[in-house]
Amino acid sequence: MSAQFDAIADFVAHPRVPDSARSMAALLLVDTLGVGAGAHPLEPARIARDFAVDFHGAAQPANAAPLLFDGRTASIPGAAFAAATQIDNLDGHDGYNPTKGHIGCAVVPALIAFAAQHPDLPSTTALDILVMSYEVGARAAIALHDTVSDYHTSGAWNGIAVAAIGCALNGATVDQLRQAVGIAEYHGPRSQMMREIAHPTMLHDGSGMGALTGAMAALLALRGFQGAPAITLEAPDVAHLWQDLGQHWTIALNYIKPYPVCRWAHAPLDALHALMTAHDLSPADIARLDVRTFAESAALFAGVPETTGQAQYSLAFALAAMICHGHVGPAQISHAGLSDRAVAAVLPRIFVTETAMHSDRFPAKRCADITITCTDGRVLHSGDTEARGGPEAPLLESEVEEKLHLFADPVLGTARTDRLWQMRHALLDPQHKFGTLVELVTAPV
Repeated sequence: MSAQFDAIADFVAHPRVPDSARSMAALLLVDTLGVGAGAHPLEPARIARDFAVDFHGAAQPANAAPLLFDGRTASIPGAAFAAATQIDNLDGHDGYNPTKGHIGCAVVPALIAFAAQHPDLPSTTALDILVMSYEVGARAAIALHDTVSDYHTSGAWNGIAVAAIGCALNGATVDQLRQAVGIAEYHGPRSQMMREIAHPTMLHDGSGMGALTGAMAALLALRGFQGAPAITLEAPDVAHLWQDLGQHWTIALNYIKPYPVCRWAHAPLDALHALMTAHDLSPADIARLDVRTFAESAALFAGVPETTGQAQYSLAFALAAMICHGHVGPAQISHAGLSDRAVAAVLPRIFVTETAMHSDRFPAKRCADITITCTDGRVLHSGDTEARGGPEAPLLESEVEEKLHLFADPVLGTARTDRLWQMRHALLDPQHKFGTLVELVTAPV
């Protein structure tokens, strides 16, 4: 075992989290659970929960965990899988630009599932473990992107962070942790992200399988199962990515999404919203919308979506919804929103092209610019626009709260959503038990 891995293992067991990172974790946790609430009625979420109950049950109560907003139980890996699939299928969860993906949608479900067997777990300890998993996940993602040619989904690497959670909560030895992350990396779904972009489905970003694999990896390692060393943690050519672990807190750099669509669409949406607001434009005022964006954004689904998966990976449809409604929320990209005739009528006015200036800055930045040609002859330019929600343009706390209610109120009701929002402060109290949050978010709706 190398000094490189020993340092990682020490961080997993003893993360020594600063207050600022812990506070950010509480906010990301609540935001992610709000997305999970909003996703509850979606078909892929229902299928995943039923599947976990039917095929990933726990033979013993000690191995069971409650499903998110459901009331039923499954095994710990099954519950993590169901919740991660649920969250992943409403694309409003957080992310970190250099990873080109998402950490929270796998580690939050895993933390809830594993913590169910630790009712006396202090909330601050749970938050420290959550921060640790964000830091491990971020570096595992960048290491994977740096060492392979294909662009893999988040599930290919966020299972490593999930395995670290299981090991940290269950007092794993250094060797058990090494085996766990090795198993999680080896069995992680090396799914190609751009296949899902071209043909959006319920597979989404692979985080359901990432959570399943990571939870299984930890539990297998705790029973003595062995795995090959994790290249993304132990290879010499990725050592530089782990040297600042415990010193540089990437969790502070995660973004919170204002819209439940792929963040590659957010810069054009922000630019459009700003121009429409500044010039008081109605749908009838917009004769043409020209979008210049980065290549991955331009590759998003271009047709009229038939499913919520297609709508969440669509740029033009999201822009059309913004034009018609002034905002984009769960209602615009699911159920009746998919057959909105006004939105469909606007789509032919939208033209998207890739621009090298924006492509060259991806993935560090998600930028775009737009031009609106008005029916009265005015031509309006947005200028260079970077997606909001990250550290360069963070959402106000009031905006995060508004988003939580937009997503969760239709499922949880206002009072229960208010209780969830209040948890972002309660969790920072060392006397508070994490089980209180687990009970709140696993009780049926």
